Amino acid sequence: MSTVTCTITDGIAHVRLDRPDKLNALTLETLEELVATAHRLRKDKTLRAVVISGEGDAFCAGLDFASVMRSPAGIAKAFIPRPLRGTNLFQEAPWAFRRIPVPVIAAVHGHCLGGGLQIALAADFRVATPDSRWSVLEGKWGLIPDMSGIQALKELVGIDQAKLLTMTAEVFDGTRAHELGLVTRLDNDPLTGALAIANEISRKSPDAVAAAKRLFNDTWTASARRTFSRERIEQAYLLAARNTKAAREAAFKKAEAVYGPRGR
Repeated sequence: MSTVTCTITDGIAHVRLDRPDKLNALTLETLEELVATAHRLRKDKTLRAVVISGEGDAFCAGLDFASVMRSPAGIAKAFIPRPLRGTNLFQEAPWAFRRIPVPVIAAVHGHCLGGGLQIALAADFRVATPDSRWSVLEGKWGLIPDMSGIQALKELVGIDQAKLLTMTAEVFDGTRAHELGLVTRLDNDPLTGALAIANEISRKSPDAVAAAKRLFNDTWTASARRTFSRERIEQAYLLAARNTKAAREAAFKKAEAVYGPRGR
């Protein structure tokens, strides 16, 4: 049975972790399904946004050690990185969503622990309940976050907080996660809140949104000179794009723009 489901409505994909009886804990099969889902969505130029959530009482309680440890050969295979992508299966499961050219919003409730936290951090935005439970839980098991979590943490919090969260495996609530910068918005109904962000962004030019995501992701730690160069390249493309013309004409008419598929 599939442990990840995906539906698309009006250009917004809703990806659901679907092992509610196990608090959506991650198996090797779940990781493979996440990668396949993200890679499929990446190719869809009609897509406007992605929301990822968990069914049942939690977003994701982390890795299902009992399931994963039953397959040493599977672990060994999953640990080998793909040369072209530079990620192994554990890392690609979250990071594949970072590669999708549209905004990805995680709707978090209940547990968001270990690998689940790393999936949430790979999203562009996170909407969470104040009482959701967060932890870089790998430290409890004598491990470190190895599902792209180090990269995500260093982008979102200071190095001292990243070290502290990783070394202590502290469990903290959504309100604290928001104070730390791990959560974008607090909402008692995070799925509705995430869909609201997705709908708001979907009313903007998909080419401009994709360009903004590329720019921020690719130049966040780059030099000013490289960032300026990338700005010029992206803007030159946008000035000639059909969706930019649609946005401009709609703005002049004070009407809702009608956009075509994303150019790239």
